[in-house]
Amino acid sequence: MKQSVAAVCGILFIFLFARPADSQQTSNWFPFHGEDDFSPSEIDMSHWLDKPAGKHGFVLMDKDRFLFEDGTPVKFWGTNIASELPFMSSKEAETWVKFLSKYGFNAVRFHKFTWEATDGFNSTVIVPSAWEKFDYLCNALRKAGIYYGWSHIYGHRVLPGDSSRLLAYNEIASTRFPWSHLNGTTSALVNFAEDLQNLNIELTVNMLNHVNPYTGLRYAMDPALNFIELQNEDNIFWAAIEESLKQAPTYRKLLCRKFSQWLKEKYGSQENLLKAWNNEGLGDGETLDRQNIYPQPNHGLFSWEYEQAIKENRPVKQHILDKAEFLYREQVKFYQRFVEAIRNTGYRGPIVGSCWQAGTGLTHLLNLHADYLTGYIDRHNYFGGGEGHTLKPGKFSNASMISSIGSGLFGTGLQQVSNRPFALSEWMSLIPNEWTAESAPIIAVYGMGLQGWDASYVFATDFPHYTTTIQAPWGGIYNATSPTQLALYPALVNMICRRDVAEGETVVNRHVYLPDVLKGNTSFRETVVQDWDRKKIEGNFPLQAMAAGKVMITFTDKPAPDNIVDLTQYIHSREVYSTTRQLMWSEQGRGYFTVNTPGTKALVGFAPKKSVQLGEVSLQTSNEFAVIFLSSLDPGKDIAHASRLLLTTMARARNTGMEYNNDHTELLSTGSSPILIEPVNVIVTIQRKEKPVVTILDHVGRKTDKTIPVKNNTISFNGAVYRTMYYLIEYQH
Repeated sequence: MKQSVAAVCGILFIFLFARPADSQQTSNWFPFHGEDDFSPSEIDMSHWLDKPAGKHGFVLMDKDRFLFEDGTPVKFWGTNIASELPFMSSKEAETWVKFLSKYGFNAVRFHKFTWEATDGFNSTVIVPSAWEKFDYLCNALRKAGIYYGWSHIYGHRVLPGDSSRLLAYNEIASTRFPWSHLNGTTSALVNFAEDLQNLNIELTVNMLNHVNPYTGLRYAMDPALNFIELQNEDNIFWAAIEESLKQAPTYRKLLCRKFSQWLKEKYGSQENLLKAWNNEGLGDGETLDRQNIYPQPNHGLFSWEYEQAIKENRPVKQHILDKAEFLYREQVKFYQRFVEAIRNTGYRGPIVGSCWQAGTGLTHLLNLHADYLTGYIDRHNYFGGGEGHTLKPGKFSNASMISSIGSGLFGTGLQQVSNRPFALSEWMSLIPNEWTAESAPIIAVYGMGLQGWDASYVFATDFPHYTTTIQAPWGGIYNATSPTQLALYPALVNMICRRDVAEGETVVNRHVYLPDVLKGNTSFRETVVQDWDRKKIEGNFPLQAMAAGKVMITFTDKPAPDNIVDLTQYIHSREVYSTTRQLMWSEQGRGYFTVNTPGTKALVGFAPKKSVQLGEVSLQTSNEFAVIFLSSLDPGKDIAHASRLLLTTMARARNTGMEYNNDHTELLSTGSSPILIEPVNVIVTIQRKEKPVVTILDHVGRKTDKTIPVKNNTISFNGAVYRTMYYLIEYQH
């Protein structure tokens, strides 16, 4: 319904002089209606998917990017589907495919999905009847242009049929971890124990040799299989391995024997060993002859010693270096065995070792290098949240990543390595943090765009629809189907698929020469602080560089100094400009960033109280915090020429009755459905000759019968009145 000029002036007054009510007062917030609907809509991104998956051949690694066999480049914007979910009915599979297609996902990471999917007696045996549902889903995804990868081993559960093949089956079957889902698995110990490795490898090979009856292809020959991950969140430096070794003495003896033999080959005698180690690093009664020298595989020990060496300006102790090198070489041997077995099946696609960090300094670099030798680099990170994995009252982190360049999820990219693609295969900004809407734009704009990351898999999508609360129904805080995530994806997918944001020039390149690392070179001064799934990474250079251009690590074949450009040419009055000049990240106030490309204009964060000019578009919001994207819906035309534009707006979301304390550091009540959305008020001016028709869309992107007036190329969007996140702007040519 048309609005009067007087009404428009009134709305402008509200925008310019009013601020939203305090976040405790949600009287003008509106309920979210994310119904299940896959009918045609303005936010349907399915037409961006290149169907069928695999049409261009296998995905290959081409230096630092993914490339299909026919030369077509690709980036993957995906999500995780975990546990038993891939074994769904055909009807459910079709629903999932429609859902994923609508929101533009072109890839799925199937995660920890094999625990209950073998014959129940032998942990490596694939039963075709048990896999039929999985096969159907894969084929349905394939036809829709959605690729799928395997993160299938998150602790391989041993079964009675494996007992004759293992050194100590009962020890493995009885292991207990702080995380019950890893109980009775090969986790941690597999990194050095060949008998356990054989199980992991055999399961994977059997899966690759399985023929999907719907495609007629062995999975090894299926080009829609876009990666294989050797193991999830595991490596030989993982701290949990020491607890496992206490429960598995046979495997502890194996590890000590292998290390003692390695030391014997290096030093020849106990006397030489003691001399090299300066009589340090040996436990009571540990000798080469007894083959009982323990390498202490816990990254905490190595990280502490590395940092002490820096503080005391001394070399890293030799026993630490030897233990780290031995463990690193065991990791590499395992990965090489695994990769060889996979390649022998005929699979040509990408492989990733694991996605887990290994502390700071020495072990961090050795673990990263092991992954580098294996395939592309993949990492996980989370930000915000309180205690545990479910939403509950209590203290939590309410920091914003936009307020600190390079913090949180974005800082994960400090592990990006030259000549390898980079993926973030698990990430989420965790509720009850209020600024969760910032996370996906940071990943899409600065990660996938400026930094050139190649794959993102948000964690996790448990349902093919929006949830009725900001947490998952079981209370989980890892929820990609909250509106502060999913509602933004059409705009982000549009931007990524059109490649609106150009990759930046490399502004920081840290050179790492592996022989120097093995000698304890302490020039690499970056730290990784890990709080369970959440990691904080700090560099020895200004992290503002991450908003200017690409930040890399390069493993070199000879020593070389780091290359860090003069950043002052990109930083002006606390504003950091990208080398492409498309992006600007301001550190003024609590921070915000802008996107100024031909196809996408955006304002994200704690916006200034003034109009922001982005080429032919200006944006001005009265919100304290907002995510605002203006996108061309035409794949071949920019905002200045497209006939259809989409305006996407989002701020905060919370459950009805959700309450915080006064300083928003503690959640007092979780609340219940429905979800309430904070309205976004924004004035948009688009300098074009034609006058557009502006239509309000509903919460799933369908047109309503309500329009918004346009005056002198200016449109005033009042979220409290229009009660939506989406608007369609149409021009008649």
